[in-house]
Amino acid sequence: MPVKGWIEVNDLYCKGCELCIAVCPPDVIQMDSSRLTSKGYHPAMLKSDGCTGCGICAVICPDAAITVFREPKKKKILVELEATDG
Repeated sequence: MPVKGWIEVNDLYCKGCELCIAVCPPDVIQMDSSRLTSKGYHPAMLKSDGCTGCGICAVICPDAAITVFREPKKKKILVELEATDG
């Protein structure tokens, strides 16, 4: 099962440089052309499921506008629970 992740983009910092789009391996980031930030930029956003939470977009972002989240691996948690039960 693939790892699931997601991003949150802080509109106060995103200036629409599109660097995150260029480096996203699963190609799930796009510019939100339906709205503008308070500074007049189209912010980045997730366009579809498929984010793995790799964090490359957050590393490349020059304004630290992206926070990456990743779901914990469920299999590892189950193995640890089974080990403590038996």
